[in-house]
Amino acid sequence: MTSEKSGLVGLAMKEGPFIAGAITTAIFLLYGKVWLADLSNPLLTFVLFGWLFLAMLWGAFGVVRHADCLAELLGEPYGTLILTVAVITIEVALISAIMLTGNETPELARDTMMAVIMIVLNLMIGLALLLGGLRHREQVFNFAGARAYIGVIIPLATLTLIMPNFTHSTVTPTLTAFQSIFFAGLTVLLYATFLGIQTIRHQGYFMQPSELADGSLAEDDGSHGHHKPVNTPFHAIMLVLTLLPIVLLSKKLAVLVDYGTAQLGAPAALGGVLVAILVLAPEGLAALEAASQNKLQRSVNICLGSALATISLTVPAVVIIGLVTGDPVVLGLDATETVLLCLTLLMSIVTFGANRTTMLQGMSHFVVFVAYMVLLFDP
Repeated sequence: MTSEKSGLVGLAMKEGPFIAGAITTAIFLLYGKVWLADLSNPLLTFVLFGWLFLAMLWGAFGVVRHADCLAELLGEPYGTLILTVAVITIEVALISAIMLTGNETPELARDTMMAVIMIVLNLMIGLALLLGGLRHREQVFNFAGARAYIGVIIPLATLTLIMPNFTHSTVTPTLTAFQSIFFAGLTVLLYATFLGIQTIRHQGYFMQPSELADGSLAEDDGSHGHHKPVNTPFHAIMLVLTLLPIVLLSKKLAVLVDYGTAQLGAPAALGGVLVAILVLAPEGLAALEAASQNKLQRSVNICLGSALATISLTVPAVVIIGLVTGDPVVLGLDATETVLLCLTLLMSIVTFGANRTTMLQGMSHFVVFVAYMVLLFDP
């Protein structure tokens, strides 16, 4: 009996993200409308935002854990697809909720994608290379895999975030209905082609090289974490149940984000940064852990895969939302952000242009992220 109780306690602790999310959802469904009707009290607004953000962030970690367990149980390509769909579902839910709440935010999808690119390609990559360089001096990764990622990210980022500024069909940096559908279809097609390369035809491109910089063999068993999977039905059900509160709470958080940015006079792009942090935090920690264990290829797969999936799948989703609701979706970056994006892509080409990295490349990427944050608040 004691062992059964301890087993139930252990299971409850592991499923803390789901329990916290379910309780928070129930409370906000009962009292949220009253609480969010009057946000004139700064302390109450801050407490509500912190409560929702932390509950959703914890839930995101729980979703990624179940996705990792399914990846270990099912293998590839199902593991990669499950993790990608789970993370992008959270992102699209948040973007959709903020787009449809309060003031119109036609730039939110663009700001979120830009924030994801800056956080992934500069902050996450920068910290991973810094940490890996400090602990292991030099690290190696599979050049062919990194080149495949960058070779797809560059055209997608250019077509979706820069090209709308130079089209003549609309006065604003937006796309017409035909252009939106056309480019959305292109992004999905290109991403599907990439998945075929990654999971079927050239899986070896995305595996850790057998020899590390110091000549020792890489200890990469291909696992997705330090989890002990139960079984496929359990993790599939729990993934959906853990994801559901995040989706349901998205609209509540959107009200607070919209109100807070307006009251504080914060830049509109801050909403995109918050969405990106919420979505990327679990993967970011996984990337840092992999780099510290001298498994840089896993960090590369996580980071570049997140950036690629975000651009490939978020654009079609927000374009469809815009077409259905009739709300404009601004995709073109301003001049400053365009320069930062081009600089980031150029640095990524240089960093992943060879199969060895040091902490110098990490510091360079980190500096660009700091510049992005400074220019965000003081353009």
